[in-house]
Amino acid sequence: MNVASLSWRYLWSRPLTTALNLLLLTLGLASMALVLIARDQVERAFERDLAGIDAVVGAKGSPMQLILAGVFHIDVPPGNIPLAQAEALARHPQVAQMIPLSLGDNLAGYRIVGTTLDYPAHYAAVLAGGAWWRQPLEAVLGAQVAARTSLQVGQAFEGAHGLVAGGAAHGQTPYAVVGVLAPCGCVLDRLVLTATESVWRVHDDMHAADGMNEAERAELDAALQDERDITLALIRYRTPMAALSFPRFVNETTSMQAAAPALEITRLLGMVGVGTQVLQGLTAVLLVVAGLSVFIALWGAVRERRSDLAMLRMLGAPPRRVAALLLCEALWLALMASLLGLLAAHALAALLGDMLMVRHSLAISAWRWVPAEGWVPVLALGVATVAALLPTFSAYRFDVTSLLNNSR
Repeated sequence: MNVASLSWRYLWSRPLTTALNLLLLTLGLASMALVLIARDQVERAFERDLAGIDAVVGAKGSPMQLILAGVFHIDVPPGNIPLAQAEALARHPQVAQMIPLSLGDNLAGYRIVGTTLDYPAHYAAVLAGGAWWRQPLEAVLGAQVAARTSLQVGQAFEGAHGLVAGGAAHGQTPYAVVGVLAPCGCVLDRLVLTATESVWRVHDDMHAADGMNEAERAELDAALQDERDITLALIRYRTPMAALSFPRFVNETTSMQAAAPALEITRLLGMVGVGTQVLQGLTAVLLVVAGLSVFIALWGAVRERRSDLAMLRMLGAPPRRVAALLLCEALWLALMASLLGLLAAHALAALLGDMLMVRHSLAISAWRWVPAEGWVPVLALGVATVAALLPTFSAYRFDVTSLLNNSR
């Protein structure tokens, strides 16, 4: 007797019951896998984008907002800070490097970031084509930006006011694409990089009179030099000991604030963990319901198949083979639910990634295997085995005489 083949036929002899059990088990496993995938992707994104940034300095406000806006570019910064004060911090003995970031415009929803070449160098970014910017109004596109906008080296585009799509276009100051970044799997993939002076010039021209010549522009730049602002500054320390004193120095002696990414991300993960626990609770409920449904189906199968079981025993099948028949049905369900659950979880993660990309420019690699997903089939087999224990034991305990008498 081929137990696997016969159990498969028995399983699908009741297609509606089997489909319901399979659906319940798949939903529970898919929910569990989705939580694992999302948590892994979020942690990877945090580790990848933080990349040695020790502090973020910006206008006073919410430290969490400062980190989300300055490191991950998924929130609005609390305001601007004077360039002179940021440059003074760069000369602080505890600071190894200060990278300025200036925000305010976007290209089709992707943020245009005015900065220095230290910013892409910090992430070890390389060019897929073209060159780095050398003067204002030259831009380098991240890999995702180039793919979504279809812009190429040598083409021009107009930035729009604001950090989300739909703002007024700066038609008088177009950017020229001089380079495209190779995919780095980091925040740079979804940014447009340019010189800090580009951001100043765009907004100077927005308020200046039409027809300004180069001499007048240079005079305006000189007049405004002492009033220049940037949005944020990314800080790297010279020594780990600076983490104890530098944020306090900034917060207490300047009009700016310094936020520690490690501390704020720990708080953020703690808040996200509450939602994760809720989802895990719902997953547990679904798996319990699925287990009960499988148990009821197999228990009913024992009662419905008394005559079949009697015939198998008369043909010489030992009790363990008959019991294995029912257990194999449950294992078939577990195997199918594992495959369908993992596929559904990755498909949902891909959909979630598309939504986050459109709304927050946050990338999620939905089809990357997470090592913790290996527990999904283990859990499925465990639930199926526990649900099948009592029906399997009941089938094993029946003797031939009892089965024959009940089958008449």
